[in-house]
Amino acid sequence: MTEIYVCQLDALDPVEGRGFDLDDSTAVLLFQRDGEVIAWRNSCPHRGIRLEWQPDQFLDYEKQFIQCATHGALFGVKDGTCIAGPCPGEQLEPLSCIIRDGAVYLSRD
Repeated sequence: MTEIYVCQLDALDPVEGRGFDLDDSTAVLLFQRDGEVIAWRNSCPHRGIRLEWQPDQFLDYEKQFIQCATHGALFGVKDGTCIAGPCPGEQLEPLSCIIRDGAVYLSRD
């Protein structure tokens, strides 16, 4: 298993998500919730495009759901499931991450 350093844990806002480009083809979205880090591939399952409105702006107006900037689909922050928009029931792609010594790493097989 390979671990890829993403950021320090304290770089994650407790409400807003934060996006990172790991390489030319891998963009990720991290959230810190209830003492854990949740990682999603930054790609809408409907169109395969990035989710954010502007850098690090992923949430809807009420800061309850991840909202796709292109067509407004809403996804749960914790489960990644689409609850509204053109892809209901589809899910963001989860990524495995670990926290060690105050840093966040993605794990890849």
